[in-house]
This record gives sequence, C-alpha cells and structure tokens, in this order.
Amino acid sequence: MPEPLDPAAYRALVRAALSEDVGSGDITTAATVPAAAMGRGVLLAKSSLVLCGADVAREVFASVDPHLQCEFTARDGDWVTAGESFAAVSGRAASLLVAERTALNFMQYLSGIATTARAYVEAAGGDVVILDTRKTTPTLRALAKYAVRCGGGSNHRIGLYDGVLIKDNHIRLAGGITQAVNRVRAAGYGLPIEVETQDLAQVDEAVDAGADIIMLDNFSDATMREAIARVGGRAQVELSGNMTLERVRVLAALGADSISVGAITHSAQAADISFDIEV
Repeated sequence: MPEPLDPAAYRALVRAALSEDVGSGDITTAATVPAAAMGRGVLLAKSSLVLCGADVAREVFASVDPHLQCEFTARDGDWVTAGESFAAVSGRAASLLVAERTALNFMQYLSGIATTARAYVEAAGGDVVILDTRKTTPTLRALAKYAVRCGGGSNHRIGLYDGVLIKDNHIRLAGGITQAVNRVRAAGYGLPIEVETQDLAQVDEAVDAGADIIMLDNFSDATMREAIARVGGRAQVELSGNMTLERVRVLAALGADSISVGAITHSAQAADISFDIEV
C-alpha cells in the first residue's frame, strides 16, 4: 500500500463535488425519506478491482454528516473480487443517500485507474517499471497518480515543475537536442535530464549530449530493440507510445528501464461499485 494521500489533496475537491451534486439540497430524498430514518449502506464490488479512494469516500460521508459511521474491511491497494463487500456506512438514511453518488464517483474513478495500473504491472512481469504520464483529468492529478501507485505502478513527473522532459517542441525551439540538453544543464536544476526521441539519429544525439534518460516515442518494436542496443547502458531507456497490455508483455523483455502508459489514467474504465442501503 502506498503512503496515504494528504487530506489537503482531496478535501477541496470533495467540497466542490458535493456542491455540484447537492446544490441547495436533495429534493427527492427530502420528500420521500423521513428525517429520523436510519440505515446501513454496503459498498459492493460488482467487478473485480484494486480498491482505491477509501479515504476520499470517508471524507465525502463525513462532510455530508459527521455522525455517519464508516468502516472499511479492505484498504487502498487491496484486490477485491466481484461480489465482495468491502465497506459499510451507518447512520441517517437521508445522509447516506445524499453522499452516495459523490462517494461512488470518486471510488469508481480511482479504483478503475488502480485496476488498470495493476494489469499493466502484471503484464510487465517485473522486468520493467510501469510509469504513468501527465494525461490526467485536470484538477484530479494527485488522486489519479495516487491510484496508479495503489495499482503498483510508478509516477513519472507530477507536473512541469518537478522533472525535466525535453520533448519535440522543445527540441525544435531550442535548435536541436544537444542545444536543449546543454541549456537545461546550464540552468542548474540538478535533476535527471530526459529527452524524447523519435528516430535512431535522435537517440544517438541524445546519448552524445549526455541525456540521463532517453524516451523512445512511438518506435516500432524492432527499432526499439536497435535503439536499446545503441544506448548500451549509457542512459536509462523509457519506452512510450501505443502501449497496450499485449505490447507491454512483448516489450518488457527488451531490456528497457521503464514503459510509460498514458492509457492508465486517460482511458481506464471505471470500476463497478454499488451502494445498497439496508433499513
């Protein structure tokens, strides 16, 4: 299990999500559910999943009603099989109904990412590190990258501020790979310098320029093999571009250090979770 998220990463998001959904009040619940009615809601995995978002869900329930009692029997990062219940929330039935959708939305989204990350990690078979990318839903990056860690994957850079990645547009504007690497080195960040390459000539130039990490972006499998041989251990190698599970199974054995997969965060299918209230 990764280190828990700092609540500051999700408290404002939970407030905004509840405001968006509840607005001035749940008019259906107010009309149909007696104010004194009590209930117990059970969270159930309808598809097998890697659980993620327990603390966020707790925050949702507590924000709606601090008297709700929320108990999880599984932790973030745990595998939960289809048909298994993993949490129960007890208290005012109206509060359960108000919180239900927001709590589910967060958990389904995050568990979907964690489950997808786990699938890629398993496909890699321990031969290569699976990385995420910055292809995340705006404002939800901290949560999405936490979900990747829950699934056993690793984070690339969190944003533009904590890692150097010289991409094609940087290369074009700087006048070439060598010039771009030299300018980053002169800036004195003290961070590893990664260069995105798109052909073997760029790989050679990145190696000669002293790049620490070389990304092979959208190379064919055969060209990736040739590029890794050319690098010859003088830099770390990251594979990227159109990384399906089937392709990762093949490429993991080539000898690269990592494979970055945008689909983990931008195309993960939401996990199927239900919330059934008992009275």
